[in-house]
Amino acid sequence: MAALEVEALDAGYGDFQALYGLSLRVGSGETIAIIGANGAGKTTLLRAVMGQVRVRSGSIRYDGLDLAGVPTHERVRRGMGLVPEGRRLFPSLSVEENLMIGGYRRRPGRWTIDEVVGVFPMLERLLKRASSTLSGGEQQSVAIGRTLMANPDLILLDEVSLGLAPVVVRSLYDALPRIVQVGTTVVVVEQDITLALDVADRVYCLLEGRVSLTGAPGELTRDAITTAYFGV
Repeated sequence: MAALEVEALDAGYGDFQALYGLSLRVGSGETIAIIGANGAGKTTLLRAVMGQVRVRSGSIRYDGLDLAGVPTHERVRRGMGLVPEGRRLFPSLSVEENLMIGGYRRRPGRWTIDEVVGVFPMLERLLKRASSTLSGGEQQSVAIGRTLMANPDLILLDEVSLGLAPVVVRSLYDALPRIVQVGTTVVVVEQDITLALDVADRVYCLLEGRVSLTGAPGELTRDAITTAYFGV
C-alpha cells in the first residue's frame, strides 16, 4: 500500500515554478531517498507535501486521501511530520521543552522523551540545556526527536547532513533503523549520494524540478546517477 503518492505535481513560489509534472510513490514502511543538486526542487517537494507551498496542479495523496486544501497542522494530525532544513529549533527553550512542543498535539504512539533519548543518548545530559548552546549535530538530533514526538507514520527529513562533520552525520543516520523498525515510512532529502544509497530502499533523483532517475540502489550505476544528477 502506498503511504504517499505524488502525481503530476506542479508547484512553486509566486511566479517561480520549481516542480514540473513530478510524480513519485512511497510505499508504507519504505525508506525513500531524494537526491539532486542545489535548486533541483527537493525541499520544495517536501514543503508541498506538507502543505507549505502552493500546488498549481497535480495531486498529493496520503494513505489514499487527497490532501488538496488540507492545512499543514491537519496533515501533522493525520500522521505526517517534517524535519526542516536548518533545524529551526526554539533557541531560548531547553532541549526538553523543544521536544515537548513537538508532542503538543500528540497522536497515539510510542514516541516519548525517554524513547527519543533512547535513539539519541547524547540528549539525556542536555535536556535542561538551551538548544542554542548545542552543537550542530546535537541540534539536529533534537529536531528529529521533536518531529518524532508527534508520533508520525511518515517522516520527511530535509538535508539532515547539511553543514555537519561526517562522523556526526553517520551517527544520525545510524539512528534511522530504530525509527524505521517501528513501521515509520521515511523520505530523506540528501545531497550526499553515498549516504542516500546506503539507507534507501529506492532513490529518486531530481533535476530542475523533474524526476530524472528512479530505482533501487542496487539497480543504479554510478554513471547513470551522475548523468541524472548533473544532467550531463
